[in-house]
Amino acid sequence: MLTLEELAAEVGSLRRRVDACESVLAIQAMKARYAELVDRRFSAGRVVDQSTLAELAAGIADLFTADGSWDGGPGLGVSVGRPAIASRLSGTTFSFSRHFFTNPRIVVDGDTARGRWDILSPCRRATGESYWMCGYEDDQYARIDGVWLHRSMKLTTVTMTPVGEDWTKIFV
Repeated sequence: MLTLEELAAEVGSLRRRVDACESVLAIQAMKARYAELVDRRFSAGRVVDQSTLAELAAGIADLFTADGSWDGGPGLGVSVGRPAIASRLSGTTFSFSRHFFTNPRIVVDGDTARGRWDILSPCRRATGESYWMCGYEDDQYARIDGVWLHRSMKLTTVTMTPVGEDWTKIFV
C-alpha cells in the first residue's frame, strides 16, 4: 500500500509526464499550422494577392513570441519580432513551396522546449527554377499563457538541388 506522500509524488510525476506529452502534441500542431500558413502564400504556382499574403504573414508571425526570431539562413535572412517576421514573410523569393516536416525531436522542460525537425520542400524560385530543398530546423519554444509558440526558428539547408539532378552526387 502506498503512503499518502508516495501517492502524491506519483500523481505529481504523472501530471508532469502528461503535461510533457500534451506539450509535444501542441508543439507539433503549431508547427503543422506554421507549414500550412507558409505554403498557403502560394496558389496555382503564383504568390497570392497582397492582401491575402499580408494576412497569412501576420498569422505566421503570431506563431512566434513577441520577440521571436525567424532565421531562414544566408539565403533568406533573419527577422526578429512579430512585425519584422510578418514583413519578411509578406515578401517572397519563391513562387511555390510545400513544407514537409518530419522526424520531430522535441524536449519539453516546463514552459520551454526545444526541437529539431527534418524538412523536405519542393520549391520554385520567382525566376522559375524548381528545386528540392532538404535540411532541418532547430526551434526553441515558449509556453505563453498556455499556448506554445516559437521563440526562435533556424533553418539549416543541407542541399538545394535543381529538380532532375542526381541527389547522390550531392550527398556523397
